[in-house]
Amino acid sequence: MVDHSSPSSGGPDRLKWEAFWVAAGVASLTILDLSKINVGLPVIEQSLGGGVTELQLIVAGYALAFGLALVPSGRLGDIYSRRLMFIIGLSAFSVASVLCAIAPTIELLVVARIFQGVAAGIQMPQVLGLIQQLFQGAERGRAFGLFGAVIGISTAFGPTLGGLLIGVGGADAGWRLLFWMNVPLGLVALFFAIRLLPKRQLHAHQNSELDLVGILLLGVATLGLMLPFVLTTGAPTDAPNRWFWLILFVFAGAVFIWWERRYQQIGKSPVVHFSLFRTSSYRNGILIATAYFASIPPYFLLVTLFLQEGLDLEPVFAGMVSISFALASAVTSWLGGRLVDRWGRQLVVIGLVTVVIGFVLVLLAGLYVRPNLAPWLIAAAMTVTGAGGGLVISLNQTITLTDVPVTQGGVAGSMAQVGQRVGTAIGVAAVISTFYATLFAGAGQPDRVQVFREGFFNGMMVALGLVIIALVIALMDLLGNRGRNYR
Repeated sequence: MVDHSSPSSGGPDRLKWEAFWVAAGVASLTILDLSKINVGLPVIEQSLGGGVTELQLIVAGYALAFGLALVPSGRLGDIYSRRLMFIIGLSAFSVASVLCAIAPTIELLVVARIFQGVAAGIQMPQVLGLIQQLFQGAERGRAFGLFGAVIGISTAFGPTLGGLLIGVGGADAGWRLLFWMNVPLGLVALFFAIRLLPKRQLHAHQNSELDLVGILLLGVATLGLMLPFVLTTGAPTDAPNRWFWLILFVFAGAVFIWWERRYQQIGKSPVVHFSLFRTSSYRNGILIATAYFASIPPYFLLVTLFLQEGLDLEPVFAGMVSISFALASAVTSWLGGRLVDRWGRQLVVIGLVTVVIGFVLVLLAGLYVRPNLAPWLIAAAMTVTGAGGGLVISLNQTITLTDVPVTQGGVAGSMAQVGQRVGTAIGVAAVISTFYATLFAGAGQPDRVQVFREGFFNGMMVALGLVIIALVIALMDLLGNRGRNYR
């Protein structure tokens, strides 16, 4: 069994990169599960029944559970063993995929999907912590560039892969293949994880007692923030009292901040070191990622729903529309990883401007092009979005974590991921509920395609507004640090 240590031990480059590809491959598996399910929602509805609420929970419930598991698992990985937590998360993810694949009812599918999100939340912070542990300096930028390329490809190829599997399995069984595919891939990844991931890591020279109260309070606050958005579908039956959960978020968040400061004052190590947020690269990076992930996942979901339900495109073809995004983002992410040391936040700003242009082009193609040509032009416009997106995810991740100590890499990466998952839940709720609310309002109108175009327009405007917020934050960060490097 291979045993290599942290980068300070001078381990061979080959071993570091082998461990990196294991970690990146498993991260890709979890992100694929977030995006490939988009094309499966209409056939899941046909196969198991259920309404907008259940379909929303299949997508946003995964993100909610993902977000809740991130920080405690990241903290456990930092204190004890990222390798062990990675293996636990990967094993649980494989088991959850089996439960999703055999679910006989929509309710059990939702429960299994939430379990799957928890498992994904256990393993993802270990991936970020391992990259922090294995690489330093410019090499870390290249590693995050490749990691961003993998994530970009996974996000964009997910719908394509999902459509192909549904085409192979048919409407009744095809969506189950979306989950069955995780099982053999998970077992192969588990074998290589046990063999290749480093068994030793640096630990902070301080009290490493696990702050259970802080973890609980942060979990309650995250739940209070995300749940009302997860329950927002745009249907007339949405209960307005769901917004009372935000009171729990405010209360639990305030108590969490008080507890963490008190916990640190008595000489113990809190869940979150608030000193991290005094570093502008970390603080602004999380804000950018939160706004960006509030726009991109619902953007893919909205395009898929519009093409399948509005333009009657088959799942396999609706999924293929995003191939151009994947290819473009992979190229620019790789290039950006090699240039981030020199250009830093400027590349993120350029990427976000390009994403905005891509959003506008997709919107115009969906609104004004004939239904038989619209998918082709949307695919072309997605090339622009992908080219910009490749300069955002990996580069922003590199900049966000560049000044974070290696001993806090897992929990720091977890907080960044919490921001992404919160953003995803809020964005999906805002964009998709706007889309469905428009459809409900237009029910009964003779021009069905026009109603879907109005819903597409309204949803895209929300997504566009969210990505513009990310751009504004990136510009403020760039101007505030003019004359300095990306740190």
